[in-house]
Amino acid sequence: MPTSALSVIQGIGRLVMGGSIPWRRYRGQLARITALEPSVSSLSDEELRKKSLSLRYRARSGESLEALLPEAFGLAREAGKRALGMRHYDVQLLGGMAMHDRAIAEMRTGEGKTLTATLPMYLAALPGRGAHLATVNDYLARRDAEWMRPLYELLGLSVGIVETNMTPADRRQAYECDVTYGTAKEFGFDFLRDRLALRQAAGGESDLLGQMLGLSSAAPKRQTVQRGHWFALVDEADSVLIDEARTPLVISALPEDDEQAAKAAFRFAADAAPQLLEQEHYEYDHDQRSVELSAAGRRLVRSLLQSNALDQLTTADVYEHVEQAIQVQRDYHRDTQYLIRDGEVVIVDEFTGRLAEGRKWRAGLHQAIEAREGVEITFQTNQAARVTIQDFFLLYERLAGMSGTVSSSANELWRIYRLAVAVVPTNRPVARVILPTQVYATADAKWNAVVAEVAEQHALGRPVLVGTRSIDKSQQLSRLLAEAGIQHMVLNANHVAHEAAIVAQAGQLGRVTVSTNMAGRGTDIVLGPGVAELGGLHVIGTELHESARIDRQLIGRCGRQ
Repeated sequence: MPTSALSVIQGIGRLVMGGSIPWRRYRGQLARITALEPSVSSLSDEELRKKSLSLRYRARSGESLEALLPEAFGLAREAGKRALGMRHYDVQLLGGMAMHDRAIAEMRTGEGKTLTATLPMYLAALPGRGAHLATVNDYLARRDAEWMRPLYELLGLSVGIVETNMTPADRRQAYECDVTYGTAKEFGFDFLRDRLALRQAAGGESDLLGQMLGLSSAAPKRQTVQRGHWFALVDEADSVLIDEARTPLVISALPEDDEQAAKAAFRFAADAAPQLLEQEHYEYDHDQRSVELSAAGRRLVRSLLQSNALDQLTTADVYEHVEQAIQVQRDYHRDTQYLIRDGEVVIVDEFTGRLAEGRKWRAGLHQAIEAREGVEITFQTNQAARVTIQDFFLLYERLAGMSGTVSSSANELWRIYRLAVAVVPTNRPVARVILPTQVYATADAKWNAVVAEVAEQHALGRPVLVGTRSIDKSQQLSRLLAEAGIQHMVLNANHVAHEAAIVAQAGQLGRVTVSTNMAGRGTDIVLGPGVAELGGLHVIGTELHESARIDRQLIGRCGRQ
């Protein structure tokens, strides 16, 4: 049975981590929302929209959002019921209250975070300053925005989506909407571009030519796309605010000097690295993942030096390039840490299994990989503007988040962002069964066992999801399943275009899906008819990650609400 409001309050109070959450006040708010439900339910759609517009007027007239919360959440609950066929549970209302109070709500996977987010987003949008919801990729941003759009529109709010390949005009229009969905990366880059536009406009105003050209204080308004940083709700908050916190977003300026010497050095090192042997020519530190050439290794490198293009570099610089090339050869593998697409090295994010568009490894590492793969070497350039994910989100007046796996990061979130973590109970008792971990002496034995377990469950008709750590491992398992005569689908960064279709079918009778971490976050695998009676979706994790949160995300694809 669904969890009662009282037991929710009693249970949730014991699970708060970092900061403090006013659960006694939430209990009163929940009672007021429940009391309003009969009157709200009796309203017509037009009356519901008028009631929402009345709340917007009151918010813009200075009435506090705290005072408006019961009515706003009540309207949002009714709009969800009418527009989506989904009524917010009491536990979702509590999660929404926590996020309104600048907290991170930890809700178990499958408990409806996407729907819960509409509560604080709607309330924050009422003053007319724009509410931003940051997701981890474009796919989820569009999916969630389109999914929740009918709820917002029934309440008279506009919804915008910011995506990677949009024009500045389209971006500006998206930010003008009451509610805007997008990725943390795109929000951050738009902030940097706006800052550059303001800087250039300020420079133009200050000189005589700028005044003659008519540059004025109105120019920055036309050139920027964002209209401020009022409220941000971060989905998968642990991934964005912790794992990616120090990731720099950089807009590059043009390179300064001719870099042919650097290009030649990367090429030379890539060719030389395979000729050097561990112990004989270099020492490898497995803890630090670092390489140091021996005296014999340096002699060999000097004997290989022939190109005049390297005359501009010192011998020590050449040694460093070779050491880095050896590290790349040992630790960075195609279709694991990166893939080649259209002649370009594209990083595969370990946490999400998705392509990290626009990101590059630093300190020459990316160039060393490009040299090894024989693709165009893209040089490091000057920085015109730079901000980290952490610093960007600290710009917002109000910040909140949600995730299924955030409690282990509670102390860090409080220390950096002053965000408390509220662990919200499930609406119903958890039906998920965690089976014992199995360990094998060899990789072959493990993969054979995986295939055998898939075959066993497949014979019963149960859908099976198998999680792998990398693209190459997903392809390896795919070959083994094909050899065993088991039909299946593969979801990895090479199949982004078909992601929605693959996920939509993954819970149907007899389906077998092999996936990287792409299936671990934001995917709702809906069970087909008759699957629940067979025991539901069967999930197999083939490898443990350094971060237990990633394993928990994969586990969370089954036993959902």
